[in-house]
Amino acid sequence: MTEVSYSLNYRLQSTLFNPVMLLSKKSKLEVFLEVTEKFKPVFRYFFIENFLTQNEWYQKRLNYTKSVATSSIVGYIVGLGDRHVQNILIDTNSADVVHIDLGIAFDQGKILPIPETVPFRLTRDVIDGFGICGIEGIFKNCCEATLKLLKNSREQIITIFEVLLYDPLHNWCLSPAKAFMMQQASVFNEQSQAEVNESSMISTFNSSTFSGKPNSTQQSLTKTAEKNKIAERILFQIKQKLLGYENGTQLSTDGQVNYLINEATNPENLCKIYVGWQPYL
Repeated sequence: MTEVSYSLNYRLQSTLFNPVMLLSKKSKLEVFLEVTEKFKPVFRYFFIENFLTQNEWYQKRLNYTKSVATSSIVGYIVGLGDRHVQNILIDTNSADVVHIDLGIAFDQGKILPIPETVPFRLTRDVIDGFGICGIEGIFKNCCEATLKLLKNSREQIITIFEVLLYDPLHNWCLSPAKAFMMQQASVFNEQSQAEVNESSMISTFNSSTFSGKPNSTQQSLTKTAEKNKIAERILFQIKQKLLGYENGTQLSTDGQVNYLINEATNPENLCKIYVGWQPYL
């Protein structure tokens, strides 16, 4: 075993596979429900404390609800992952949500060491800011309107993605080492260091594994072929979403929105997510 693979294996065992991660699905759910019982959602107080008049409070809460709905559906279509609480900010003037750190896209979150199991972040604190109606009413209606608009523009969207994917595809694909390091960074705030570590790890691994350098032309052709295969798979997934297919079944727009909301709020999905994502909030 090489030094780099041993180091990565040790960190995986010591950091990711802690006692909670080794629990059965049923036990994970029990722990998650116990934690949520002790942590109550409080985001409603953000609006009460920052917007003091009735009209302003209502308008800002409306802005927040609409921006969460829009960004959730758009994020689902592009497969945006790593939506832990440090990567979703809120504008204190308009109450719109602002997403940062868009490095894990095109459903790359599903291949993390601990895969992400929800289409977007819709935890209890996010919903708490919607008001008494919760996900019903404004939020769900805005989700449906956004998804319908994206479906009507799917040809233009696919054209844009084709250009984006076939050119700098390597920027969007996670190696196992980078996936591990990025998931760790959500807790330790070491995103930049993770990329540096990954480069050195891969360099060390390559130098210890290959005795000679492959032909540069063959290497280039292989990389191009791999990029094309990955791009085709990603584009197929995006097309399926825009056509309303979920688990092989084509749904109406409102049916697809209901399905996505159920997946995003299901405790059985949330309890499986990496602890740094903080699904209990």
